[in-house]
Amino acid sequence: MSADQIVIEPVNDKRGRSEFVDIGRRFAASTPHSVPQLRAEQLELINPDKNPFFEHADVQLFIARRGAKTVGRISASIDHVALEMRPEQGFGPGTGNFGYFDAEDQSVANALLTAAERWLGERGMTRSLGPISMSIWEEPGLLVKGHDHSPMIMMGHHPAHYQGWIESNGYGLAKKLLTYELNVSEGFPPLIQRIVKSGQRNERITIRGVDKSRYEEEVRSALHILNDAWSGNWGFVPFTEREIAYAAKKLKPIIHPELVMLAELEGRPVAFMITLPDINEVLAKIDGKLFPFGWIRMLRWLRKPVGNNMRVPLMGVLKEFQNSRLASQLAFMMISAIRDNATENFGTTRGEIGWILDDNQGMVAIADAIESKINRQYNIYEKAL
Repeated sequence: MSADQIVIEPVNDKRGRSEFVDIGRRFAASTPHSVPQLRAEQLELINPDKNPFFEHADVQLFIARRGAKTVGRISASIDHVALEMRPEQGFGPGTGNFGYFDAEDQSVANALLTAAERWLGERGMTRSLGPISMSIWEEPGLLVKGHDHSPMIMMGHHPAHYQGWIESNGYGLAKKLLTYELNVSEGFPPLIQRIVKSGQRNERITIRGVDKSRYEEEVRSALHILNDAWSGNWGFVPFTEREIAYAAKKLKPIIHPELVMLAELEGRPVAFMITLPDINEVLAKIDGKLFPFGWIRMLRWLRKPVGNNMRVPLMGVLKEFQNSRLASQLAFMMISAIRDNATENFGTTRGEIGWILDDNQGMVAIADAIESKINRQYNIYEKAL
């Protein structure tokens, strides 16, 4: 074997998973504006014994080597819940995924994508969709716009040249995912303020923060609304009960009642909005390392996450109310309440909403109405196998 030959090796054990994570961390460290994440969290996401995604998915991780040097990585996965979805919603029968894509050069990229496609094809898949690392609810899409600033919590960040490498392997655009940013230190337009005040006078409507004394019940309520609200969206894959419990546990340290709103109509939860303080601000300061002293700063931040940035990763209104005036009114009321709390209690100046499907007219209209602007775009690609 020559020193220039690229070898793709499957990952099948704990040691391999550790190396897989470290390769990704090395690539991230060399990418401008990338933010180092906690290594333990990254390891947990690809651990079949920890992440309930593996309960309904087949996953294979691959590492690329050139001689003694590791030069890339990729995942291939088949989500059996996604296979049951309607094809017009993005997944459906025959659709597998690639993700966790990192490559040193075009030739490595070619070899990695070929390995993932071969693995999927051998298992009966007829289409490769990605990058999706690994669940659609984790880090979907490849960053193609917004390389000049750091991502917020739970968003990916990739070198600009990955786009050309993936597209040159025969991948075409399947969907655009957008994030919107806004200056939350400024008030909303007069029309939005009138809509919010009108809702506040409606005795049937209650906007409240989550009750952390009933935390699991409240999060389950929000995520069950999500499963209903998003059920017709492109890319939707429902949370399983185990995934709801897992998400609730993972999010609990960064959930603040004044930043997570439930909207009730005559006492019935019908909409929700989750806002998360941007933990990437503190992760950048501790270089993604809790030891030896990073944990002190992290604990202080978790108690009182004062910072400039907040992100709204998830929101939804029950389908029976969608495409109605009430749906947008509830959204504006929750956004307004969270904005007031974030600026007054946390010193927030910048908010980010997303991701949002580029053809989700309702959400795009809400983002436009509060005068937010697109700041990042992620592409999801597809290829027939």
